[in-house]
Amino acid sequence: MDEDHNNGGFLDMGKADRSVWLMKCPVVVAKSWKSQLASSSSSSSDSQPLAKVVFSLDPLKPDDPSLHQFTMEVAGSETERIPKSYSLNMFKDFVPMCVFSESSQGSVAMEGKVEHKFDMKPHEENIEEYGRLCRERTNKSMIKNRQIQVIDNDRGVHMRPMPGMVGLISSNPKDKKKTMPVKQSDVKRTRRDRGELEDIMFKLFERQPNWTLKQLVQETDQPAQFLKEILNELCVYNKRGANQGTYELKPEYKKSAEDTAAE
Repeated sequence: MDEDHNNGGFLDMGKADRSVWLMKCPVVVAKSWKSQLASSSSSSSDSQPLAKVVFSLDPLKPDDPSLHQFTMEVAGSETERIPKSYSLNMFKDFVPMCVFSESSQGSVAMEGKVEHKFDMKPHEENIEEYGRLCRERTNKSMIKNRQIQVIDNDRGVHMRPMPGMVGLISSNPKDKKKTMPVKQSDVKRTRRDRGELEDIMFKLFERQPNWTLKQLVQETDQPAQFLKEILNELCVYNKRGANQGTYELKPEYKKSAEDTAAE
């Protein structure tokens, strides 16, 4: 199966029967090992071992697994502050697992079956130092790196949406299909002076006797609710007949409007 790994349809099973260990290590140890691997790969010198595992047993009872002990001594420079000694708690009761690898060319291989599973734990004499490292890591993760930047355009013209554009821009690409242009009737309108609006209304009713609310909103560019308040005072609403759904001036206002036009 080693002939054509680049095909992507083959799995190298040459190491399938090999026994491997699965170990869960602290974050500080994993970061230290990654940095050492990166530095050794960039240098031409031979890579040094990351750690060594020490297996201890009772010579009088070598076959008793309860007396077996695994410890790990982490290699590294003296300047590193991580604890050097760890105990390995071994578990045999776990779900069967296998280890796979993938090369940069895309070939996949089975590296072996997990025989033992370990949890790394600092020795008792290193617990206090390890706890301090964990607290420092937690405190660093809570530091906010956001910064406030002063912009030259303090009016923010380029940052706020223009009228009629609200709802068109979405931060979530999935919502782009759902967004619809805002109707002109939903755009916020500024109320005119009440007396000025009444004069405009009289002139509109001089032009034609009947208007719908929608037409008046478009002609006056005023909020519909504010316009209704004026219409309730000046007009009657036709609920039936040929002019159903329209407003027309009350009789007393029709007379005054006609007199104003005659003058």
